[in-house]
Amino acid sequence: MKNLLSTFLQADVIETATTPIQTLINSLMVAIGEWAPKILGALLALIVGLWIVGKLTHLLRKGLDKSKFDETLKPFLTTVINFSLKVLLFIIIAGQIGVETTSFAAVLVGVSMAIGAAFNGSLGHMASGVMLLIFKPFKVGDLIESNGTLGFVREISVFVTILETFQNKTEIIPNGSITSNKITNYSTIGNLRIDMPFGIRYGADIEKAKEIALTVLQNDANVLKNPAPRIAVNNLGENGVELLALPYVTIDGYWDVYWDTRQKIVEELGKAGYEAPLPQRVVNIKNQA
Repeated sequence: MKNLLSTFLQADVIETATTPIQTLINSLMVAIGEWAPKILGALLALIVGLWIVGKLTHLLRKGLDKSKFDETLKPFLTTVINFSLKVLLFIIIAGQIGVETTSFAAVLVGVSMAIGAAFNGSLGHMASGVMLLIFKPFKVGDLIESNGTLGFVREISVFVTILETFQNKTEIIPNGSITSNKITNYSTIGNLRIDMPFGIRYGADIEKAKEIALTVLQNDANVLKNPAPRIAVNNLGENGVELLALPYVTIDGYWDVYWDTRQKIVEELGKAGYEAPLPQRVVNIKNQA
């Protein structure tokens, strides 16, 4: 009798303990059966959606390249549209899963505020990028100097501006650093003047030296005819007369004139018998009785 009663009590305990576990398992199975298709469908939609967004962005970029759209705005506009399409895709997928869009929007705002606080500097660079696009102190293709870097503007993106230097270096400068510092745009007017000093000795024919240097400038294909080049006396130094060649050039011909034309002037002066100014001292010797 005792054995029968003990067996009955053990069975009752096992049944009591099994019931909550079985309920939990059943609930999990129901949840999996209900949510698994939605999650798999959302993943599939996300993969397809991202592929479509990538294709649309690629088509947009190709369309902008073929059009006469401002080169400066192309990368910025492409980035903004790509980001907006991805955000819209996530909102649509969240709605398909069952997340209320109003709740999702509230969560998105909260996350955006948290990200904004964490990346305060980056948002400042983005605001600076917008300012660069609105006020346009320079555009893609311009030769500028900023933050100690001289180079051609290759891209103005959301957060940074990319410069290509004359040494073929790619300089990536945060937009905030550009707007907070001086910007020198060498391309605004369309031509540049190169100041090239050279010297002759005291007593040498100044006018003839000026004629020789001016002839070199006038015969140089990279020197502009208008504004016309000129030669001027710049300074009376300790060792000689300092002359200054003042040619105007395009952006593309700047370095050819800066290096090669300077050498031609020196060579032509040497052929004409001009010698480089050297340190000179006048010594007066008095005879003492």
